[in-house]
Amino acid sequence: MSTAIVSINLFGAVALLLFGLGQVRDGMQRAFGARLKAGLAAGTRDGLRSFFSGLVATIALQSSTATALMVASFVERDLIVPRMAQIVLLGANVGTAMTAWIVALGLGWLSPLLLLCGFVVGRGSSSTRKGSGAALVGIGLMLLSLHLIGGATEPLRTSAALSAFFGMLDNAWPVALVISAGLAALASSSLTVVVLILSLATSASLSTGPLIALVLGANLGGAVPPVLATFKAAASARRVALGNLIVRAVGCLAALALAGYIAPHIDWSPVSRGNLPVDVHLAFNLALALLAAPLARPLSRLTMRLLPDEPKATDGPLFLEQNDLGTPVAALAGASREVLGVGDLVERMLVEANDALQQTDPSRLAAISTLEGRVDRVQHEIKVYVSRVGQSEIAEEQRRHAMDIVDYAINLEHIGDIIEKGLLAELAKKIARGLAFSSDGHEELSRLFAITIDNLRMAQAVFATRDNAMARRLVEAKEDVRRLERQSAERHLQRLRDGRAESIETSSLHLDMLRDLKRINAHIATVAHPILDQSGLLIDSRIRPAAT
Repeated sequence: MSTAIVSINLFGAVALLLFGLGQVRDGMQRAFGARLKAGLAAGTRDGLRSFFSGLVATIALQSSTATALMVASFVERDLIVPRMAQIVLLGANVGTAMTAWIVALGLGWLSPLLLLCGFVVGRGSSSTRKGSGAALVGIGLMLLSLHLIGGATEPLRTSAALSAFFGMLDNAWPVALVISAGLAALASSSLTVVVLILSLATSASLSTGPLIALVLGANLGGAVPPVLATFKAAASARRVALGNLIVRAVGCLAALALAGYIAPHIDWSPVSRGNLPVDVHLAFNLALALLAAPLARPLSRLTMRLLPDEPKATDGPLFLEQNDLGTPVAALAGASREVLGVGDLVERMLVEANDALQQTDPSRLAAISTLEGRVDRVQHEIKVYVSRVGQSEIAEEQRRHAMDIVDYAINLEHIGDIIEKGLLAELAKKIARGLAFSSDGHEELSRLFAITIDNLRMAQAVFATRDNAMARRLVEAKEDVRRLERQSAERHLQRLRDGRAESIETSSLHLDMLRDLKRINAHIATVAHPILDQSGLLIDSRIRPAAT
């Protein structure tokens, strides 16, 4: 029963420590998150600034994992050079070690005061005050948890079982490292494990060698959570976490090999054994930073070889280069090429629908939904990309061109929706029911399909060349389609009056397809409107002015 009580007390104290860490992190992000991110992104011009940016951010957030994830996201968005990101994480590791060293100063008596101050400050209305209050409460809970951990581990220090376990570790330092690394990875915090080691450091049965191995394991395990958290991120983000893990793993293995020579010197030195874990933790990370910082560039190259950039997906954008966002002309040129590619996809959808009409082949319909999904994805990427171009100062002509690109992408997406939700459903119903249009009706629909495909090709040329004469022909072609649709509907109604069986069976399908093709042509013609409007060839309304 006493063992169960000790375990509950210990695990509860550890849970309180983790909760306090989370409170500090969340509170600081709420109060100063934007400033921390801006400072972290801006403070990476050289190695020294990068190091101190990581150190300060980690002390503020109480989490090197949070700093690592933040830095990885910045690298993914090209806000930080990968080489500098590795140096930032070296500073983050030192920041975690400094936090552990500060915690070990024995400031537990401050816990009630910090809890009180945090409660009072957090009563404010501003997000800064609420966040600061939560952070103060978190620090108070951390200090309180240290007191609880010390009390919970008191019986363990005299435990015969624990002494026997530590005795086994005397001859199995790698095992000690692996155990400690596993605990740090599970807790997502090297600080928590170092604090646990600190509480047991005064035990006479824990010699210096295994103690060093346990501290090294905490460092190694603390590098695992960022790797897991970025597992599904872009390769550039995963490289940052992987590089940090490689540095810590190599450093831990090298330090473990040297621990046999270092431990006797520590035993003979006047270093306080009570604070030995945090001293080793800080010394290791400082030495690692000094040795690894000059190797940041080759480390970045290594991670790039281990995690090369993913090949661009064939169903995603091909010409939206992030590096061109700072040059509006190049960015808009890439977006223009991309939207023309969307037009080609929509043309393929129309061709597949027309083939399904001619051949009554249901396999032709399967490709339409796949193509429509690609149209949706790419046009969304185009809109997001062009909106980011618009964030910079661009000329009025470029701004109009950006709007034309977005408008054309939106209209193409609407056409894709009409094909999938309209024409596709109507053709599938016709094939499933074994219906057949009358020869006249089939000819009228086939002709309208062919005109629609030709008009889309003309729209692509209009968008690429911005030719006034071709834009005018495109708008006139829309009027031709309107006339053909009306004539076909009238002929269809006449066939119904004549009692033709094929027309009666396919009446709703015929009229629905006519309506959908007319709507598609209306969207196609919109690409000509801004060109004609700038040339003064487009009137505001088709309504004849009222006579006075």
